[in-house]
Amino acid sequence: MKKKLFSLAVPAFLSFAVIFSCNKEKPLTNENNEVATTKEGRKYVLDTLNSTIEWKGYKIFKSENTGHFGTITFESGDVTVKNNQLESGKFVADMTSLTSVDLKDDAGKLEKLNGHLKSKDFFEVEKFPTASYEITKITPANEGDYNTILDGNLTIKGITKPIQFKANISVKEGAVRIATEPKDIEREKFNVKFQSPVENGIIKNEVTLQINVKALEKK
Repeated sequence: MKKKLFSLAVPAFLSFAVIFSCNKEKPLTNENNEVATTKEGRKYVLDTLNSTIEWKGYKIFKSENTGHFGTITFESGDVTVKNNQLESGKFVADMTSLTSVDLKDDAGKLEKLNGHLKSKDFFEVEKFPTASYEITKITPANEGDYNTILDGNLTIKGITKPIQFKANISVKEGAVRIATEPKDIEREKFNVKFQSPVENGIIKNEVTLQINVKALEKK
């Protein structure tokens, strides 16, 4: 999260999404082309008011001290829990909610930036109003600051790629909380390829993404 951000003064950028590379970059599935996780446990429904995606982006040139960061909210989602352990999960992001938090006090610039990010140059939100992440494998982590490794399939603009997150997961008092480690992703792998003129600063392919999710036990 301490990466220097890019200045997005002219056409902008962003990218919630991208993926962890593997050889042919096929979505992660088992031999039957189904997710490896099961859904036999108790169901928890995403608390959309208390779940969010945080993004940051930056440029190679221009001022390295300025940049843009913002949020994307979720439309829906659920997880299952078995023996007090996360068993599966799928989350659907509302791409129409994409916004730049750092410009919240400048209505004109905020509207311009948000409009550009939602256009065909970037996420083409009118055609692709949602993005999703479905967990395919959950592995406990015994070392480091995060207690779990999540493998899953991320879909943006109709393109699905495998991505892996380190995450802290807690299951207690009727709630599941998932907080991923900030991760750099490559926006161009999801056909988010817009590039501003060189004199305005080259927009980096990498974007920092962090997911924070809260799900409540279904009664």
